[in-house]
Amino acid sequence: MKRYDVIVVGGGHAGCEAAAAAATLGSSVLLITMNLMNLAQMSCNPSIGGIAKGQIVREIDALGGYTGIIADKTMIQFRMLNLSKGPAMWSPRSQNDRVLFSLEWRKTLEGIKNLDFWQDTVNGILVKKKRVVGIKTGMGMKFSCKSVILANGTFLNGIIHIGEKSFQGGRLGERSENLLTGDLISHGFTVNRMKTGTPVRVDGRTLDFNKMEEQKGDKFPGKFSFTKTPVLKNQRSCFLTYTNKNVHDILRTGFDKSPMFNGRIKGRGPRYCPSIEDKIDRFSTKERHQLFIEPEGWNTIEYYVNGFSSSLPEEIQFKALRKVRGFEKAKFFRPGYAIEYDYFPPFQLKSSLETKVIDNLFLAGQINGTTGYEEAAAQGIMAGINAHQKIADQPAFILKRSDAYIGVLIDDLVTKGTEEPYRMFTSRAEYRILLRQDNADFRLTKKSFELGLAEKSRMNAIQKKSKKIEELLRFLNSKNINPEEINELLDKKNTHRINQKQKASSILLRPQISLHDMIENLPEVKLIAEKMHWLNDEIVDEVEVQIKYDNYIKKEQELVAKMKTLEDISLKEDLNYMKINSLSSEAREKLEKIKPRTLGQAARISGVSPADISVLLVLLGR
Repeated sequence: MKRYDVIVVGGGHAGCEAAAAAATLGSSVLLITMNLMNLAQMSCNPSIGGIAKGQIVREIDALGGYTGIIADKTMIQFRMLNLSKGPAMWSPRSQNDRVLFSLEWRKTLEGIKNLDFWQDTVNGILVKKKRVVGIKTGMGMKFSCKSVILANGTFLNGIIHIGEKSFQGGRLGERSENLLTGDLISHGFTVNRMKTGTPVRVDGRTLDFNKMEEQKGDKFPGKFSFTKTPVLKNQRSCFLTYTNKNVHDILRTGFDKSPMFNGRIKGRGPRYCPSIEDKIDRFSTKERHQLFIEPEGWNTIEYYVNGFSSSLPEEIQFKALRKVRGFEKAKFFRPGYAIEYDYFPPFQLKSSLETKVIDNLFLAGQINGTTGYEEAAAQGIMAGINAHQKIADQPAFILKRSDAYIGVLIDDLVTKGTEEPYRMFTSRAEYRILLRQDNADFRLTKKSFELGLAEKSRMNAIQKKSKKIEELLRFLNSKNINPEEINELLDKKNTHRINQKQKASSILLRPQISLHDMIENLPEVKLIAEKMHWLNDEIVDEVEVQIKYDNYIKKEQELVAKMKTLEDISLKEDLNYMKINSLSSEAREKLEKIKPRTLGQAARISGVSPADISVLLVLLGR
């Protein structure tokens, strides 16, 4: 039987990106999954992106991944979130057709050379001399390889809870994998449990949308990919409604049967996406909670009730939901449920996502304790790249915290670990004004192109875009605007007039004035912009951000430069911290457990003090 370079276990968002990346780089890849009809299944909400998550999707796209491209091809609504805040907070989000998203992923993967498929479970890894050499499947087959990426999602010993009912499953209607965890434990891995959940699905024909608040998409919808994916022309609306006191009272009648409250669920759930029963218990003084009613696709009556995740008995869920405005006659497709599953605390990983216990074994996605399609896909593409790099004897591809949200995500996992489902937020990134969604291609595509993942066409597009941005910046920094040209616009925007000529870039520093305003209201500027082909939203928006936030950008760049000193000092993997008596006992224990890659990473470990870093600097002769 064929020996593969890389075997990817799991066909979720992490597994699909991992398989695509490794195969595109030239490795022979086998993707093994339980059901090939469910590739990149949206197990929870039918959407991509959101706060900080949208930035991650744009970064995956800039690296040459596919999540953004497929989201663009299958979206039914687009919104740019947080536009009332600064550009560091702007986050793209789409509603997607659940079925089309999965089908488009399968079509994409089937078009990649070097990529084979096998439908089966994997219940063990084959190891020789602490190096993975293959896998064994539920059907009794063995596949040999040079590297393995485990991306099992919530399927490892998955248990589904609905009220007092509990049964095995990785997703409702799909079985769990119950042998792989034990096999990994036998090789020296530590395992723990986590919990997540998903809401009820309802029949849209039975909802009264007139009683809800309509949420339309953006008038001029954007997209995720920097490539020429289709622009959304028609959109489906979402709707907003609220729970109330009656709903909460009914839900409380089921608390004694809740697996979350009676102790049957041991795993920690997501702090930032709690179940409805958890919300009304923790925030008992709050009289209502938002529910977002989201369509599942273009041609379906099924709706997703975002905000009503629950593991209460199904009859309680249904009775309570019918007391929500607009749901009085609702019919249900299926109840909400909680799922408890195994994960492997990520302190067992290197920054490349390779395990410390077994060489050439990589973990990606929810198996590492994260939650969310975007976080999983980000780990997938990085694991796929690094699995290929490792077997090709090339250096690991590691993104720093100042490079990308993906760098923040992985550094947080391997440095700090997690005991609850990890979700990305803009607040986790200390350099977030540098890590904006609009500049992901400038930050990452060159790095990926040098690896061989991003195509030449992407580099050509960036070079062309960069040239236009530089031209427009030079023009605005040199162009003088007369008072008679601009004062009418300034009046309209309720900002003070000018009495003498000012540079266009100086006027743009005003928060009331946008570059789009200037182009549309100043005929000479518009004429030159048209002639020079600057009238592209990505170019205009990028230039405006660079002008308005120049000082903030420079300050963060200075901070990155200061931290670079520590980030550039490498620490040997075989350094025995327990023998360094001048370190605090907590620092010795944490450093020995995590084995940081650099002094900068060591400084971010909880329990490692500045004094401990000074000790390491002395030890290294610095």
